[in-house]
Amino acid sequence: MDRRFRLAGAARRQASHVFPKHHSFFWGEFALYSFAVLVLSGVYLALFFVPDTTEVVYSGPYEPAQGLFVSRAYESVLTLSFEIRAGLFVRQLHHWAALLFVAAMVLHMCRNFFTGAFRRPRELTWLGGVALLGLGIFEGYLGYSMLDDLLSGLGVRILSGLLLSVPLVGSWLHWMVFGGEFDGDIWISRFFTAHVFLIPGLLVALIAMHVGLVWYQKHTQFPGPGARESNVVGERAVPGFGTDTLANGLCVLAVLGLLGGVFQINPVFLWGPYTPAAVSTYIQPDWYAGFLIGGLRLFPRWEIHLGAYTVPAPLWPGLVLPLLLFALLAAYPFLERRATGDRGPHQLLQRPRDNPVRTGIGAMGLTFYGILFASGATDVIAASFDLPFEYLVWAGRIGLIVLPPLAYTVTRRLCVGLQRADRDVLERGVRTGVLTERPDGVFLEVRRPPGGADHAGRPIPLDYGGARVDHRPVTPSEPVAEEQR
Repeated sequence: MDRRFRLAGAARRQASHVFPKHHSFFWGEFALYSFAVLVLSGVYLALFFVPDTTEVVYSGPYEPAQGLFVSRAYESVLTLSFEIRAGLFVRQLHHWAALLFVAAMVLHMCRNFFTGAFRRPRELTWLGGVALLGLGIFEGYLGYSMLDDLLSGLGVRILSGLLLSVPLVGSWLHWMVFGGEFDGDIWISRFFTAHVFLIPGLLVALIAMHVGLVWYQKHTQFPGPGARESNVVGERAVPGFGTDTLANGLCVLAVLGLLGGVFQINPVFLWGPYTPAAVSTYIQPDWYAGFLIGGLRLFPRWEIHLGAYTVPAPLWPGLVLPLLLFALLAAYPFLERRATGDRGPHQLLQRPRDNPVRTGIGAMGLTFYGILFASGATDVIAASFDLPFEYLVWAGRIGLIVLPPLAYTVTRRLCVGLQRADRDVLERGVRTGVLTERPDGVFLEVRRPPGGADHAGRPIPLDYGGARVDHRPVTPSEPVAEEQR
């Protein structure tokens, strides 16, 4: 290969690529390796799943379902679970990997947001991450919807109602997805095509672009010894980073294998086939769809009548709200750059306390999402704790208005307080807990210099990299200990 394509030189240069080390950087790798598990397990499942809505009578080994009229899709899922070798294990492995894939992307984006990793020149990387998150959520929804069990059938019925709620073009959108009235005869095959071919292809392309941009633009790094805006401090790609990421991938596979083999998830044989007249409690969608269900439950039944047209209430929490949230997420790097005027390139990350406004906005967004997520389980909470369902709905509505601004205020004040503590350490030294007595009998705490010492034993001064904060200057009545000077 080297004689024909001259690969050794390029491989040697790429092997010297430097990666900084920090535990929070693993979230992106978790998402990457869980996606690899999804692809491999999904190929196995696709060999046995039948995307067909034709109704048959089940006669397999699962006795509670014998004699029931089920779709061929649901029958193939039962066959996978009880007759195919390792079928149930692979099904559960696939489902757990899907949950981890989305969760790792959320944590990875939170790390990027709170540390400012999205700043120039990495705006395109951030936009790719937002697109990956949206596609990952939609891909997961399609995956458990096409099984045609009671849980997925209710979710598909909700999607049908949301599409019909779109003014003017709702009927056309519904026809594009279902091929006619709900639920139609071809919707499972369409979901299968999108879930197995279309969206995975888009995900692979976006992941390749995302990883390529990270490799080309170099990885961001936290401030530390030798770390500057113009360099990268860490370990070489081979063997240091390569062995770490390989071990990381093996750990992800091991944990997912343990979850798939021991912890039951989405037991569709317990839910039964979808029938429009049956609705159950204590059956919740996957966690990443919880905020959508919460929005539908909290939004009031307000309908807007425009002449002959009606805008139903579910349109706003079911379609407008998630689209607005993702639009704000994608636009945030540009909004922050416009607000702060910071247009310079950045290689160094910030601690969350170094940007109180951004950290407060992030806490406000997470609080808003958390309330919607918790409200998606109001039926379970009401039944488990014997609470009135209506009270929980009103508590969620009030919480959406009151708690996010409160979270912003509290978080911002905490960040400013931590900055003051940092400033105190840099100006007066690190607290040691050791008291020394002055000649006049006053006891003062000995402060240790915050930085290291040079070859002559003199303290090395440190620069403060956070935002400007008000602080109380040192007064003559509060002299600095001799050890700090």
